Amino acid sequence: MRSVEVAARRLARLRARLAELDLPGLLVTGAANVRYLSGFAGEGFLVVTADGQWLVTDGRYEEEAAAAAPAWELVSYRREEELKECLRSLAREAGLARLACEAAHLSLARHRWFAETLEGVELDPREGLVEGLRRVKDAEEVARIRRALALAEEAFARLLPRIAPGRSERELAVELEFTMRELGADGPAFELIVASGPNASLPHARPGGRRLERGDLLLLDFGAVWEGYRSDTTRTVVVGPAGPRQREVYEVVLAAQEAALRAVRPGATGGEVDRAARAVMEEAGYGERFLHGTGHGVGLEIHEAPRLSPGREDRLEAGMVVTVEPGIYLPGWGGVRLEDLVLVTEEGGRVLNELPKELQVL
Repeated sequence: MRSVEVAARRLARLRARLAELDLPGLLVTGAANVRYLSGFAGEGFLVVTADGQWLVTDGRYEEEAAAAAPAWELVSYRREEELKECLRSLAREAGLARLACEAAHLSLARHRWFAETLEGVELDPREGLVEGLRRVKDAEEVARIRRALALAEEAFARLLPRIAPGRSERELAVELEFTMRELGADGPAFELIVASGPNASLPHARPGGRRLERGDLLLLDFGAVWEGYRSDTTRTVVVGPAGPRQREVYEVVLAAQEAALRAVRPGATGGEVDRAARAVMEEAGYGERFLHGTGHGVGLEIHEAPRLSPGREDRLEAGMVVTVEPGIYLPGWGGVRLEDLVLVTEEGGRVLNELPKELQVL
């Protein structure tokens, strides 16, 4: 069974990492990390040791967990007291005196609950143990990302002919999400961004009631989810005639993206890719209006390692999937961003998107 083979490979890599750090076990509570290791997408957590792996969930998910994670020993409970006793029994069975936990995915209150429940077991907060494994995608993960991307791009292509003056940002966002779902997506990868006119100067604008006008810049940042994996794309179009400054800013952003894409290769740092894009912006006089990093990893979460931003020393490796998304944002005027998903290969960066890059005037 393929899922068992995948789980075995991922567990072997995690156990090797735990052994390197002299950690006897790990409590996995981050939802994406649980799904990555076990295949289970419901509520629950994992306990991994050198020779054991347990998936702990409540009775509502018992059947789903058993089907999704056949390689895991299932611990199911109905009441909190039952859960506490299950955990204590598990700790005794595994002989645990120390257990690493995920500092980024465990609230103070939940940490206290585990500490009180597992009295006598030292909880050792760590960061990035599973996220480090998730940085490089295997072939199945890349295929799911590509499917999520294809669904999102098809939905965008269907939306384009229906973009017209008088339609609101909110209407377009709802229609884009509905079309992605209609095509088979599990849902949107994040809260979609549809920003028109001056609103496009806000990198994370929320779709509102503003209605499109002729001559508006329209920025759409969108993505879909397919079997847990996400896509992330941005296109900026013009509604009606495009003015000289709109074309100028668009060309600068496109040139910055092309420079960053050429810099994507195994061994390059996130900071180097970011500098390639930023140098183009600065030469054109827009450096101060590039308000965010050049990109980030994408997978089970919309923002993953590595980061392509100033000063980052994250080194790219073949198999990583990252965004490259430079943008220029001018208050009171609008903004332009272009974003593609890029697979890092031994030969360099391979753009996964198929949507055209030239400025589209609707």
